[in-house]
Amino acid sequence: MPVTCRRSPRSALTASVAAFLAVVATGAAQPLLAQEAVPSGPAPRGFAWPQTPSLNFYGAPGLVDMPSAEMLPDAQFAPSFSYFAGQGRLNLQVQALPWLGVAFRYTGIQNQNPNQLLFGFDTYYDRNFDVRFRLWKEGRYRPAVAVGLQDFAGTGLFGSEYIVATKTFEPEALPGRLKLTAGLGWGRFGSNNSIATLGTRGRFQGGDTGGELSTDQWFRGDVAPFAGIEWTNGPWGLKAEYSSDAYTLETRQAQAFDRRSDFNFGIEYQASRQLRLGAYYLYGSELGITAQIQTNPRHPPSVMQVPAPTPVVPRSSWAQDEALWSQSWAGSQKARIKVRDLLAEALKQDGLILESVTLKGTSAEVRIRNTRYRSETLAVGRAARAMSRVLPPSVESFRIVPSSGGLGMSAVELRRSDLEALEFSPQAADAIWAVATVKDAGAAPAEALVSEEIYPAFSTSISPYTSPSYFDPSVPFRLDIGVDLDASYRPAPGWRIAGAIRQRIWGNVADGRPGSSKLPQVRTDAREYAQYGTTLNRLYVERRWKPGHNLYARATLGYFERMYGGLSGEILWKPVDSPLGLGAELNYVRQRDFNQRLGFRDYDVVTGHASAYLELPKNYLMQVDAGRYLAGDVGATFSLMRTFNNGWRLGGFFTLTDVSADDFGEGSFDKGITLSIPVSWLLGQPSRNSYGLTIRPVQRDGGQRVSVPGRLYGQIRAAHGKSLTAQRGRFWE
Repeated sequence: MPVTCRRSPRSALTASVAAFLAVVATGAAQPLLAQEAVPSGPAPRGFAWPQTPSLNFYGAPGLVDMPSAEMLPDAQFAPSFSYFAGQGRLNLQVQALPWLGVAFRYTGIQNQNPNQLLFGFDTYYDRNFDVRFRLWKEGRYRPAVAVGLQDFAGTGLFGSEYIVATKTFEPEALPGRLKLTAGLGWGRFGSNNSIATLGTRGRFQGGDTGGELSTDQWFRGDVAPFAGIEWTNGPWGLKAEYSSDAYTLETRQAQAFDRRSDFNFGIEYQASRQLRLGAYYLYGSELGITAQIQTNPRHPPSVMQVPAPTPVVPRSSWAQDEALWSQSWAGSQKARIKVRDLLAEALKQDGLILESVTLKGTSAEVRIRNTRYRSETLAVGRAARAMSRVLPPSVESFRIVPSSGGLGMSAVELRRSDLEALEFSPQAADAIWAVATVKDAGAAPAEALVSEEIYPAFSTSISPYTSPSYFDPSVPFRLDIGVDLDASYRPAPGWRIAGAIRQRIWGNVADGRPGSSKLPQVRTDAREYAQYGTTLNRLYVERRWKPGHNLYARATLGYFERMYGGLSGEILWKPVDSPLGLGAELNYVRQRDFNQRLGFRDYDVVTGHASAYLELPKNYLMQVDAGRYLAGDVGATFSLMRTFNNGWRLGGFFTLTDVSADDFGEGSFDKGITLSIPVSWLLGQPSRNSYGLTIRPVQRDGGQRVSVPGRLYGQIRAAHGKSLTAQRGRFWE
């Protein structure tokens, strides 16, 4: 990956680790194993410590420096930090699929040779990606086998490929568990005591920009064996390995350490179910340390505390008088308004807001706004219970429409009699969903009774914010913190006026490096925007509506984000029962003044994209956005996102445009990792808020989009068939 270097304090990378781990550790208080949940706290007597694979100095499952063939549990999220001989490695390992692991790494190497600085810098920083594939699982007699590519793009400083096998034993004569690992390595892992050569491994020519795939190096050149053994018993573990990495660059040019031996040794301690610590003796001359955190989105730190719902009471137990089943009430405006008000109060007890209700003699449509629960299925279930308590006995058909900003996202239709009959069924969740249908919401009927309490509506909130900046070569992690004062006014369904004033309390993003680019500086002048403490972060008016069947539309005018304002329009086609969605967005934007008040700079651009969204198995979403970006470049962004039912989202993206690698600059093209952790997962209390971040190896100007608030697809998808069905178990919660 691309490298940006300059003379900097030797402790710069180490100083950033605490801040990084503080962010990740907020989600670290759950068990290591993805297969079972265990309580927090000290291990009880006789407790069997989780056998999740430990990590090596590169943050991958392995020994000390060398990899193993083990895979983490599916969806495991494992940040770690390792340090030895002036090298600090900040690693992020993610088990994207049961057979596929991906990783991002940020490394600092301190130079100890004043006469020959490493690439001209006393501290050299490098960013790189890894990928590893499991070829087959471990069997009774067969070892697990994996193949991996380390630092497979960019500078190739840590470029390595390997094939490795691992076998686990539990010998009767020895307590605990024994793992034997052996493999063959290329690149760095083939640089010590090679036994063969396969083809020619040319020097990768990534230029000054980096970021290109080094395919001409993969599995070529010298091949060397490596091996190791790991023994674990309770919280303790011992490791020993034979390393095939000669550390040529670090020992000869940087003179970071003296490599005297091919063997490494380590001792590790499982300090908690999430945190593992290690100390090591490496290459006969150096001491090293690691800290590893492993967490899994499937297992929150605490059980979700949701108030118990009110049981459904069958009409047969309270409406035995035949006169009560009359439909005459539906002809009285006064009676319908009374029912509306009672229903609004019942929904309010469950944290739901009644947008409108359409009442007929035997059917009712209710449009609700869910402000409490992340699961729309749970909100639909609570609304159905409220309807069963309040509506007259003659109403048999329920139509529940989850809404966002006055826009109906879908309609769940079910019979009241099914609700009464299936609540205590052994397979209640599957049973109710088998008789329910999900349809297009359509527009609210003309005769709908709109709730008088919510329009017009004005709300305010104060919340903290964090604005990080990554990989500045002098300070790898910068951060601004402060508070946002948000205000919102909804004059009618589908309309919203919103804004936010931001007050920075502390931060050092303003001290970052100035931007430089051959392209218009549409993002690299972020340092200039960070100079001001009190700013108008956004101020806009938005209109949402349904122009037709399976169609959703949005128009937004104002200051969208701290850098841009203008006019934005979007249309989305998304059938409720289809995995495919198609959308188009067109924006005219102008760059805002650095002080983020009401003024604009000279730069303006028309930008827009056509988008395709495809829902894949296991809650994966593939998205392609093709069009024109902020710098005027044309191309497409490809992204893959995995969403968990509890709201966790993890994915990656890359953008290719008509800008050349030289004109783009460092990194060659835009790419990154996105992560979103729901607050409800952390706190165990219902909430729709989440903590999200996007990590780019480098922020440049090519392939950049304007951040428009309220884009449609994410909210619409959450209330469509696949998402509702995936969470059908929450209907009765």
